[in-house]
Amino acid sequence: MSRFLSALVGLICLVIVPSAALSQDNHSARVAAANQGTVSIISGGIGGTYIRIATDLAAVLDNGEKLRILPIAGKGSMQNIHDILYLKGIDLGIVQSDVLAYIKRERLYPGIEKRLRYVTKLYNEEFHLVAREDITSIEQLAGQKVNFGNEGSGTHMTASTIFDSLNLNVQPTNFDQALALEKLKAGEIAAVAYVTGKPARAFADVRPQDGLRLVSIPYNEALQQNYLPSSFTEQDYAAMVPPGTEVETVAVGAVMAVFNWANGSRRYKKVERFIEAFFSQFADFQKSPRHKKWHEVNLAAKVPGWERFGAADVWLESNAQVASVELESTFQQFLDNQSDTTTGAQLSASEREELFQQFLRWQENQVQ
Repeated sequence: MSRFLSALVGLICLVIVPSAALSQDNHSARVAAANQGTVSIISGGIGGTYIRIATDLAAVLDNGEKLRILPIAGKGSMQNIHDILYLKGIDLGIVQSDVLAYIKRERLYPGIEKRLRYVTKLYNEEFHLVAREDITSIEQLAGQKVNFGNEGSGTHMTASTIFDSLNLNVQPTNFDQALALEKLKAGEIAAVAYVTGKPARAFADVRPQDGLRLVSIPYNEALQQNYLPSSFTEQDYAAMVPPGTEVETVAVGAVMAVFNWANGSRRYKKVERFIEAFFSQFADFQKSPRHKKWHEVNLAAKVPGWERFGAADVWLESNAQVASVELESTFQQFLDNQSDTTTGAQLSASEREELFQQFLRWQENQVQ
């Protein structure tokens, strides 16, 4: 009997061991396949534009195991930079374009210019300053509590820069945006600062009876170094902008950032595959129901102070005609949005070409 049992156990082992090894090999292959095509993008908080842009990327580009985009909610530009540099599994991040200059100025990450690259400039996002109805100018906020958002966020960085440039001393608070808005409505703080693309989902539920308004930001010389002029209208926020008026503000560019992986490395190749899919399918992002901020994106736009990721440069050089067509489309939208809607139609071919060249020079100045 013992011999029989020994033989039976041996037979079972012959069957089970190869089966287990085969199962393990199959599992490892699936793990490798899943991770090879997965690209993680650290974005922003729920209600912000970053997370909506990241989810658009997932909706358009997901292609089974060949390419899968994982949008991750982040805590703002400064934290996103830290995560790109140090957090395992983060391939890309969306940050404000002024964050690199801030990091260099504060010497937060030595050698950052060698470790960080950008894939493309995305769009401009506006600085929102929402206050009680009795606050009619930013100067009235002196000495009062103004929420700058979470420490390390892009909003905190930009709000600090703007108030410093205006020589306005306020009492910064660091609540998340949803809580800050409730405290503003309750009268516990005087204003809320928030950098995000308009219209911000965070303010979608603000009603006229809440007694809130958007406060103008003066575009002084100090702000002109890093920011662009922008404005809000009733179409953006009916409850916070009086009909027929505009509220002046400033805007900062959003950038898709990436670690400067070595050319030919596994992580470089992963980002390269993402870039090829993203750039070649870019037209799909300008169709409904994608975020309207995609219409502001010019893949070939340069970002002062930043260097582009190698694979993105290669794609743009190899597809110069595609980039040119996208820029021409942006120019046509520029003409279509002019107050004189017949401007573009009345131009001769030579006049239109001359205006297009002027537009190129104008656009270049906007990012310098």
